[in-house]
Amino acid sequence: MTASSVTALPDALPDALPDALPNALPDDLASALLVGRVWRPAPIDGPAVVVVRAGRLVDITHHAATVADLFERDAADMLAIIKSAAGEDLGDAASLLQAALDGGPGERGLGLLAPCDLQAIKAAGVTFAVSLLERVIEEQAKGDPARAATLRTELQATIGANLAEMVPGSDAAMRLKTELSARGLWSQYMEVGIGPDAEVFTKSQPMSSLGHGAVVGLHPSSHWNNPEPEIVLAVNSRAEIVGAALGNDVNLRDIEGRSALLLGKAKDNNGSCAIGPFVRVFDGDFTLDTLRGCEVGMLIEGATDGFTLAGSSRMREISRDPLDLVAQTCGAHHQYPDGFMLFLGTMFSPIKDRGAAGGGFTHHPGDKVTISTPALGALVNTVGRSDTIAPWTFGVRALYQNLARRALLAGRPA
Repeated sequence: MTASSVTALPDALPDALPDALPNALPDDLASALLVGRVWRPAPIDGPAVVVVRAGRLVDITHHAATVADLFERDAADMLAIIKSAAGEDLGDAASLLQAALDGGPGERGLGLLAPCDLQAIKAAGVTFAVSLLERVIEEQAKGDPARAATLRTELQATIGANLAEMVPGSDAAMRLKTELSARGLWSQYMEVGIGPDAEVFTKSQPMSSLGHGAVVGLHPSSHWNNPEPEIVLAVNSRAEIVGAALGNDVNLRDIEGRSALLLGKAKDNNGSCAIGPFVRVFDGDFTLDTLRGCEVGMLIEGATDGFTLAGSSRMREISRDPLDLVAQTCGAHHQYPDGFMLFLGTMFSPIKDRGAAGGGFTHHPGDKVTISTPALGALVNTVGRSDTIAPWTFGVRALYQNLARRALLAGRPA
């Protein structure tokens, strides 16, 4: 085995800005079935479930008080509501997306929210070979980014195998596990990367995710961190994958690197989860196979230092199929009565030096992060600190109090 056979680490794409930033809406908008949420100002003063039809936002809250309710309908009923249920026209979708980027309310005072509500927010980790190597580096570096470059070279030379071709739980994977253990190189990240059991953790709480245009948060004690561009599945209580969105699984490399037992602190903080702009629902044109062929792009633009970094995650290189990840998350062993959103993992682990040589990448305040793929559009967020951005105050109790005041809990209209 040689170092040259290791899957290349992606600082992959050119650092130059593209000629045109990706559209926040899918390229095939005319055929896309998009579901989302907006905040409606007084007198409603609460969230509304919306769909996008012919580029317009239509409020369908009187047919489904929450997105979780909508996704619980049988497929034919759900699709009929999305395509044709009567609702109030709230204006142009693209204009609201732009207003969210500009930091203000859109037409009629609307605000864009994450396109999920009551669902649990779960995430699968170490599902790509490159991500696996970077997690091992974090562990070995004990949270010190200055050691990462040396460790990366050593691990590539030592492990050598093309992990991207390794099927988790296979006989070949178990032989590699035995070999690495004998050489003192086994890691808890190797266990979930090539072992039979996936890493699935709670990324964030229901109602806490941010949407397109929001400022995501980094814990103030973190000094080595990065975005993680991912596809996020929308799954109902019956473990049926309803559709997908884009997500940013904001990652604190130094905190998790100190100890995997700090995963909760590294992953679940105020503003540390962004999903959007909309959930695209499966139909004849958009399927799980579409997602399997997606390439998820990432662009980071520094606000003050002129730094740019581009890269991508190619879903065809994922080590665990999305159906397997859903089955490991939900089944006879575990239920989610309100459904769940599942981040599928990323292969994008930025390593480009941003300051001193060997210092690697970390976020600066004001960074603009664009995550995109043609079938889902683009999710754009800027970066702040978890203790200085707006606190999270509108949770599940507040949602149900709001829906009760609006008489939306008495049952569905005929």
